[in-house]
Amino acid sequence: MNFVFAILALAVSTYVALGFFKAGRFKAFSPRETLLAAGFGWVEKLPFGVVRLIAWLEILGAVGIVLAPLAAYLIPGLAWAQLVGFLAADGLALTMVVAALMHIARGEFKYTWKANLGLLAASLVALSLQMAVSVPLF
Repeated sequence: MNFVFAILALAVSTYVALGFFKAGRFKAFSPRETLLAAGFGWVEKLPFGVVRLIAWLEILGAVGIVLAPLAAYLIPGLAWAQLVGFLAADGLALTMVVAALMHIARGEFKYTWKANLGLLAASLVALSLQMAVSVPLF
């Protein structure tokens, strides 16, 4: 395993995780009125349980994208955990694709495109780097 790429993969994964964790935590613990006041207009049209589900999936993805590869790198016998990291990175990238489509449909993409595409790109880079340094499973 190339340790430079492994450190780079963890650094990019940590950047992605911090962005999603912060967003997920805000959505998970804020009331609907606070989210609406913060500019989350899409919250108005969805059942609030779906908003909370999205929040917790973002939090779980943020944890998985960092801890799973770290466990695979450091603990012998946990090479399978890297698959959790791959799935977390994929899931977070998919979250940004769906978010971009939703913002396009609502006419908000001109305000959110930097965050949407930035986190999408960072998630895909994290996935690529994690795959480049993956530990052989067999």
